Order: sequence, then structure tokens, then C-alpha cells
Amino acid sequence: MTEARPTTAKRHTAFAAIMAGLVLVFLALGTWQVQRLFWKLDLIARVDARVHAEPVPAPPPSTSVNAANDEYKRVTTTGRLLNDKEEFVQAVTELGPGFWVVTPLETADQGIVLINRGFVPKEKRDPAARGQAQYENPVTVTGLLRLSEPKGGFLRANDPSANRWYSRDVEAIAKARGLTNVAPYFIDADATPNPGGFPVGGLTIVNFRNSHLVYALTWYSLAAMSAGAVYFLLRRRKMPA
Repeated sequence: MTEARPTTAKRHTAFAAIMAGLVLVFLALGTWQVQRLFWKLDLIARVDARVHAEPVPAPPPSTSVNAANDEYKRVTTTGRLLNDKEEFVQAVTELGPGFWVVTPLETADQGIVLINRGFVPKEKRDPAARGQAQYENPVTVTGLLRLSEPKGGFLRANDPSANRWYSRDVEAIAKARGLTNVAPYFIDADATPNPGGFPVGGLTIVNFRNSHLVYALTWYSLAAMSAGAVYFLLRRRKMPA
């Protein structure tokens, strides 16, 4: 003898319970996105304040840095550029495809900070093509503190053995160039012109994706639709057969 099939009313009740559970889930997800929205707005405001603040001395190599407190902070440092140890990281900018020129800078206390001096097109990769900007004397660099970009770019891993770089991976570049006492960050140089015009600094893009409001509205809309379904199912349950 087989078990009797649930009545229509019981099925409506079961579906209503499921939809009610979904209402709670969607409301929780929407509220989480609202919290993320206010976090993101606060982050954008803090970063904007850093970018436009007066420069402060760059942290020494032994200092730990993190995105929440340090990234995009405007900093300055002075030292001697180690031009014979510069590296080239592939880049696509508003000026077209080319390379970032990443040059170690040795400070007075023998610390090393990697400086992204800016963009050069392929024809300016050879240092001889921009000899005026290969400073021998100590220089002062002002720019934005950036966190290391480990491993590589999108779908392309760094290949130190072949001298192919797709991201500014501080640790890997330091190792490839035999550098020690290196700061755990690099500095994007500002737009101060270099003799001869290259490298071109000041091309840092500060842009944070912020779709949390759209996501929140989506989750709340789904919650409202699920609540409507609950109301419809319960109303159908009470209707006479």
C-alpha cells in the first residue's frame, strides 16, 4: 500500500515555508551588501584623502604595510637610483602599450625602495634612449605608496628567468636583481617631468569598483518577491477547494 500524496494545502504550506526561508536569506544578503557599501564609501574617502595629502616620509624597509592603512599614501624618499638594476614591467596606459620602469633606489641608511618611475613606450626601453633621465646624483622621489603585486598579471605569470614581468612583484624583482633590505612596497612616482620626457610618471589609476548598492537592491527585490510568493501561497491554502 503506497503513502498518500500530500494535499494541495500541505504543498502550499511547504512551499510557503521554503519561500519564507529565502526571504530571510535575501534580507541578510541585502543587509550585508549595505554594510559593504558603507565600508567601501569610507575606504574611498580615506584613499582620496591620502592621495591629496602632503607627502610624508616613506616607511623604512623593516616596516609592515597594509592596504587599509597605507596603500595610496603620498610619500617621499631620497636616495640614489640603481639604474643598472632597473626592470621593465609590461603595461598598457592611456599613452598606449609599453613598460613601467621599476628602478631600485638606495637610501642613506642602505635600504632599498623600488620606484616605478613611470611609463616608457617600447622604443624608449633602452636606457640610452633616455639617458638624460638616468640620474647619477641623489634624487628625491614623491609619489604613491603601492603594495606589491605578487605572481603576475591576469592570465600571465611573471617569468624572472626570461626577464618577463607582468606585475610589480617586489619580492620577485628584488630576488632577481640580488637586492637585500628591500621595502615591502613600491612607489609610483608622481608626474614631475623627467629630462627628455621619459619615463612619464603620475599615471596611477585610483579607482574602486563599487556595485554594492546594486547588489543590495537586487537582494532586497528578491526578498520582496519571495515575501509576495509566501502571501500568495498562504492565501491559496485558505481558499476553499
